Amino acid sequence: MGRKASADAAVALNRAQDLIYDAWEAGTSKQRIALALKALAISPMCADAYVLLAGHAKPGSEEELELWRRGFEAGERALGETGFEKYSGHFWGFLETRPYMRARFGLANALWARGDRDEAIAHFHEMLRLNPNDNQGVRYVLAVRLVDAARDDELATLLNEYPNDGAATWAWTAALAAFRRSGDDGKSRALLAEALDNNERVAAYLLGEKHLPKRLPPYYGPGDNNEAVLYVADARDGWTVTPGALDWLKAHRPASSKAKGAGRLRSRLP
Repeated sequence: MGRKASADAAVALNRAQDLIYDAWEAGTSKQRIALALKALAISPMCADAYVLLAGHAKPGSEEELELWRRGFEAGERALGETGFEKYSGHFWGFLETRPYMRARFGLANALWARGDRDEAIAHFHEMLRLNPNDNQGVRYVLAVRLVDAARDDELATLLNEYPNDGAATWAWTAALAAFRRSGDDGKSRALLAEALDNNERVAAYLLGEKHLPKRLPPYYGPGDNNEAVLYVADARDGWTVTPGALDWLKAHRPASSKAKGAGRLRSRLP
C-alpha cells in the first residue's frame, strides 16, 4: 500500500469510527445496525462495526462467531505490523488499539462459549501480553477459565503476575487455587480468610444459601452484593467440580461476619 493509499485508508477508517460513535448513541437496534453497516461500507477495517453487529447477533450462533472473528481480523489490518510493534505492552492506552481489543475479547468469549477452550485461552493470554495493565479486566475472565480448564500451573503464574489485585475474583480464585493445589492447609485457609474478608457475600451464593438473580447486574462495587453475584455467575462451576471445595468453604466460613459496604461503583463492561 502506497503512502497516499495508506493515508486515504486512515481517513476512511476515522470516518467509519465516527459513525460507530453515533451508533452507540442511537436509540434503536435498527439504527445502530444501519450505522454499523454504513461504517463498513466506508472502511472494511472498522473493527468496532463488527463488534456492534456481533452484539446484536444471536448468542452462540455461527453468525456471531464470524462477526467477532471478522472484527478481530479487521483490527489487525487497521493496526498493521507497525502498530503492533509501536503499541505492544501498552495496548488500550492508545485509542486506535481499542477496537481491536474489544473485538479480540469478544472473539475469545465466543470461542469459549462454543467449547473452543484452547483457542480462547490463547487469545486471553495474548491480550494480557499486549496490555499487561489490563484495563478490560481480561485477567479475571482468564483466571476463571483456567480453573475450569484445570490449567492450574498457568493459573498460579497468572495470580503471581498481579499480586496486589483487590478484586473479589482474585481473592476467591487464589483461595480455590490453593485448595486445588494442596488441599486444606495453612496457606489455603489463610487465603480463604482473605477472600471472606474481601467479600464474604460470595460464600452464600456458592453454598446455595442465596440464588443468583435471573438478570446479572451491570455494575458492582468492591465488597458489595453485585460483585459477589458476578463472580459466582462466572466461577461457580470451578468450585462445584473441585472435589471437597464447597465442604471446605462451609467448614471454615465464620458463623457470622459483617457485610462490606457497597463502595464505589464500577462497570463490568470492557
